Amino acid sequence: MLVGFHLSIRRGFTGAIDSAEALGINAVQIFSHNASSWRMRPIEPAAAASFRGRLRRSSVEYAVVHTMYLLNLASPDDALFARSAAALTEEIARAGALGIPRVVTHLGAHMGAGREAGISRIIDGLERVIGSDAFARYPFVNLLLENTAGAGTTMGRWFAELGGIISGLSDSTRIGVCLDTCHAFAAGYDLRSPEGLEETLSEFDRKIGLSRLELVHLNDSVHPMGSCRDRHAHIGRGEIGEEGIAGIVNHPVLCDLPFVLETPKLLDGKLDADPINLRKIRALRRE
Repeated sequence: MLVGFHLSIRRGFTGAIDSAEALGINAVQIFSHNASSWRMRPIEPAAAASFRGRLRRSSVEYAVVHTMYLLNLASPDDALFARSAAALTEEIARAGALGIPRVVTHLGAHMGAGREAGISRIIDGLERVIGSDAFARYPFVNLLLENTAGAGTTMGRWFAELGGIISGLSDSTRIGVCLDTCHAFAAGYDLRSPEGLEETLSEFDRKIGLSRLELVHLNDSVHPMGSCRDRHAHIGRGEIGEEGIAGIVNHPVLCDLPFVLETPKLLDGKLDADPINLRKIRALRRE
């Protein structure tokens, strides 16, 4: 089972791998810089080489970079749109330099321009990325589009939106999807029962294609189904619940995919939650 967490790079890129091995996990997600800032300090070649070597020697089998929170490929504002496309291109280059083969990104919000305009804008932005020198320079890096809870004017709530974006690209060969379970549930997809999960995956297959699904962000949800409120809960302690999470990690379509948890780092305000959530996942998994 490929399972892990989003881990901090506070102690450097190699420090994230040290943390992963201390936890006993084989999958890891990181930011490549401060996710709340446009500024990206260059990754020195020596630091990149050190990380690549540490990753090869580690027990980590799957690594992914999550882009910054500021990107908005759907923005009607030309300056923000251009800055977002350029920043996403740079995120691809940074992942490539680190030898990380996946980058996952949110798509942004249409800010009142409408969903069709948002889809068109995102396609234009992704075309800039796909046509960039960085995308050509690192052909092993795939870009994963993440679904959202659907708050406000954010794009990607419905699988049909993601499918429309992908089908509108001139070349979608290296474009996949990351399914966030909290986001999907908050958007209105019922993951609490086997029947609800089957219906959700069936719609995903119709609108996008299950062959595009490369990563699962495995998070329970604080808020109820259809709330459009994105707040992650500890595994089995949210509205999806233990039965729903167990169905996800054991489903034959999903069980061999990497599961990355973005659950809160503290439980009851004091306990280190990652080991607790990891034990819960492994207990729910039926080998």
